[in-house]
Amino acid sequence: MSTRSAVPPDARRVGWGQRFSRWDIKVSPYLYVSPFFLLFAVFGAFPLLFNVVVAVHDWHRRAGMGDFVGLDNFTWVLRQPLFWRSLENTFSIFLWGAVPQLVLALLIAAVLDQNLRVRTFWRMSVLVPFVVMPVATAMIFGQVFGQFGLLVPHLQDLGLLTGSDSPFFQDRLLSHMAIGSMVVFRWTGYNALIFLAAMQAVPRELYEASTVDGAGRLRQFFSVTLPSIRPTMIFVTLTMTIGGLQIFDEVRLYDGGGTGGGKGGADNQWTTVVLYLYELGFGDWQDRLGQAAAVGWIFALIIVVFSLVNFLLTRSISSSRSRGPRVTRAQHRAAVARARAVAAGSAGPLAAGLPPAPADAPAVDADLQEGANR
Repeated sequence: MSTRSAVPPDARRVGWGQRFSRWDIKVSPYLYVSPFFLLFAVFGAFPLLFNVVVAVHDWHRRAGMGDFVGLDNFTWVLRQPLFWRSLENTFSIFLWGAVPQLVLALLIAAVLDQNLRVRTFWRMSVLVPFVVMPVATAMIFGQVFGQFGLLVPHLQDLGLLTGSDSPFFQDRLLSHMAIGSMVVFRWTGYNALIFLAAMQAVPRELYEASTVDGAGRLRQFFSVTLPSIRPTMIFVTLTMTIGGLQIFDEVRLYDGGGTGGGKGGADNQWTTVVLYLYELGFGDWQDRLGQAAAVGWIFALIIVVFSLVNFLLTRSISSSRSRGPRVTRAQHRAAVARARAVAAGSAGPLAAGLPPAPADAPAVDADLQEGANR
């Protein structure tokens, strides 16, 4: 009788089908996500790194790469008065567009969170300005604030404007307000829907409990809604800051960029940093790609610093609103000791041999005392 040695299962030959199945399990997740990384490498990482090379060379569109200049392009940009003026205009337009936008988005989201009829219609209608192209928005508002537009003739009839030209294209502050109104018109509905999604995630029990306690809707909004959507407010503020500081379409087309305008005003009243970068690298008689790349890197650093400061301020303000009064460790230990004394049925901490509580120690909750006395 012949005996066959038993072959261990691990020593059996693995077929090509099993090997392919194992490779598929290990490799397929990377293949699924590879298109994003490939596109980012071609259209994101490579231009970003190549921009560093352009910023440290004397680079022109017609002549191409010139000599290596190091940080000379950065120092040249920082010595230009127009760069600092464009930076002031950028922050001014950002404030005129961001602050009203945030307030209106919160109010619209609070209204849409109520029990309205045809709620879907109202929620979709606030998104219509966001769908409109920035070019169309800039051209429409440029006509509204123009000399023969919708606003200026009525102001002249009321005696508020006496000049023949539109002050929204002459005065620096008024032009910033007009461009900021474009930003508010286009992005308020989008941010309102983000706030609405956060508000709908707030537990309804919180509103019911606050109603039982006698809080009105205004009190509920400031005491329940705003603290509950704090992470969303931080997210919207950060994205609003990054996007608002990079404004270009509105300022480029505010005075009809395709018809000889688009320079930021006759005296650069509304020239922003991005528009200054564009004119420096691709404008008429400029052709300074090296300096334009330096402007991009300087402005990117400013945006990062400003966004970080904005994030820290927003988080600290939101945390201070949601936190209660701060209690020290000594006060906490004294409160716990008094609670144990009350639970044990003693008359107070002195009867239990405990040290007296400090004068500023927080009092034990009345419900806890009542439960202990029972």
